[in-house]
This record gives sequence, structure tokens and C-alpha cells, in this order.
Amino acid sequence: MDADTAMHLLSETLLAAAKVAAPILLVTLVVGLVISILQVVTQVQEMTLTFIPKLIAVGVVSLMLGGWMIATTVELAKRLFEFAAGL
Repeated sequence: MDADTAMHLLSETLLAAAKVAAPILLVTLVVGLVISILQVVTQVQEMTLTFIPKLIAVGVVSLMLGGWMIATTVELAKRLFEFAAGL
């Protein structure tokens, strides 16, 4: 295996990881931002207030997109195993 192949595999793996993590990270970011704005407006500075809505949002996104996330990860694993078998 040469350096170009290794870099291609690395970039493919990092891209798949970013695709799988992006929905959860974006939803967590949006929910955290909305809760923070509500805290500033109402002047309620409770640290635990953001935890439960974020947890619920991550659970909902995981239920909605979990199948796609697993399919993406399995497809990447198949390609990597097929490549390793061809070495």
C-alpha cells in the first residue's frame, strides 16, 4: 500500500465520520443555542436546564436517522474489508 492509497482511505473514513456525526452535532448546537437565548431572556441561569432538552433532541435524531447512520458505517466497513482482502 502506498501513501496515496492510505491518504484516500483516511479521507474516506474521516468524511464518513463527519457525515454520521453531523446531524447529532448540529441538532445539539441548535438546541443549546435556543436554550441559551431563552436563559438570557428570562435571566434563569440554571446549568442543568440545557442537559435534558439536548438529551431528548439527540434521542429523537438517533431514532430518526439511526438507520442511515448505521448503513453509512456498515458500507464504509465493507469497503475497508474488501480493500484489505485485496492486499
